[in-house]
Amino acid sequence: MSDDRGEKLQVWCAGEEWCPVTATASLVGKKWHPVVIQRLLRQGPSGFSELEESVDGISSKVLSDVLGDLEEKLLVNREIVNEKPVRTEYSLTDHGESLEPVIVAMRDWGERHITEAEDPDASLA
Repeated sequence: MSDDRGEKLQVWCAGEEWCPVTATASLVGKKWHPVVIQRLLRQGPSGFSELEESVDGISSKVLSDVLGDLEEKLLVNREIVNEKPVRTEYSLTDHGESLEPVIVAMRDWGERHITEAEDPDASLA
């Protein structure tokens, strides 16, 4: 894993007062992104199948898209492991690991403020 703590991610809104919140939300604001990051924080480096099993309700295509997006955003490393059989392993970059307090805060807030919907078809808008 490269040490990218000194490097900053480039974003389109840099310099604007509101940009840090917007940029962070763009990294973890999609439905499955924080879940995958949380699983990698908890499990450590994981193969695709291992992640798919640990993220209940995600399809293979969506997981593949999420991992590709997180890799593009420099939050996840993808490594080909030359074992028999060859497999792909995903891990968090230093930037990804640095999101741990954000993910923990999201979990803690959710535990305090959300409950199961009476209507099982109800969802957050």
